[in-house]
Amino acid sequence: MTQLRISKFACLCVACLHVARRQARRQGFRIRPAGIFILALALGVLAVPLAAEAQQAGKVPRIGVLSFFTEPDPQVEALKQGLREQGWIEGQNVGLEYRYANNKLEQLPNLAVELVRLRVDVIVTGGEAGIRAARGATSTTPIVMANSGDPVGTGLIASLSRPGGNITGLSLLAPDLGGKRLELLKETVPKVSRVAVLWNPTNAVKVLELKSTEVAARALGVMVTSIEVRAPTDFDRAFAAIARERPNALITLTDPLTRGHKKQIAEFAAKSRLPMIAEQREFAEAGGLMTYGASLRDLYRRAATYVDKILKGAKSGDLPVEQPTKFELVINLKTAKALGLKIPQSVLIRADEVIE
Repeated sequence: MTQLRISKFACLCVACLHVARRQARRQGFRIRPAGIFILALALGVLAVPLAAEAQQAGKVPRIGVLSFFTEPDPQVEALKQGLREQGWIEGQNVGLEYRYANNKLEQLPNLAVELVRLRVDVIVTGGEAGIRAARGATSTTPIVMANSGDPVGTGLIASLSRPGGNITGLSLLAPDLGGKRLELLKETVPKVSRVAVLWNPTNAVKVLELKSTEVAARALGVMVTSIEVRAPTDFDRAFAAIARERPNALITLTDPLTRGHKKQIAEFAAKSRLPMIAEQREFAEAGGLMTYGASLRDLYRRAATYVDKILKGAKSGDLPVEQPTKFELVINLKTAKALGLKIPQSVLIRADEVIE
């Protein structure tokens, strides 16, 4: 539309020049070439705002996507679905720049810097490590966190209602759900009395989640043993420590480190005949007994609404952080059968998905 306006304006300019020259000749005047040049230059100056408007209107916004995982990432696909629902079609009216860390935390800061150098209009990422990497790379480019365990408690934002700065998005309610998972585990396996918690203490959200689990444990009369992992090389030592403690169940607090070793953890739990509960469905798909938590795919899909608002002019710091609305309980019946467990009907009827 704007290009059409410029074309019409240009045609009008040319027509005006011809009319001016004819009128001048009729009255005995002659417009010299220099005068024509000056008049054309003046008209050209008038056309500059319209040309700038056309250039701005034709600009295709770019979204930077920072993922800890490998391609294809189901969460990224959910984001793209959400963008399509908002009318943003990749390759048509929006561009996406992807950066995958391939399960390597140390790669996130450099990848975030790359996205900032590309001058993307907004960055979408999830998890504390990804959000902090993006925040470390820029204080001006809007950042949409697709999932954050406790953004206020960990100091990422000022408040849920008015986050401030350049960060907004969605919270996981991760700390609050720590106790709920223990309650579900106890309801599923009533004989549970000693639980090992496998977790990464370098993740500030997991510190809060462990406290929530311990509070619930005291109310349920369950003893909790903390087993820490800080690096990929810690898992063999952690498994040996769990074996020595001889718990009768396992809770895995999910973060990039434990999620990146979900198969190894699930295999250990199966070999040790430990019913295990974790946060994200991938642990149940890998062979764990059950998972309960906010749906990451739903959160990434909803993150697209923030991107839409920002691309239309909203300031990220003014957009309230929303909480999850969809929670998933996934139960692996094959694992239950292998462990000799019968899942209570009261738990089964609440399951969003049963793996058979």
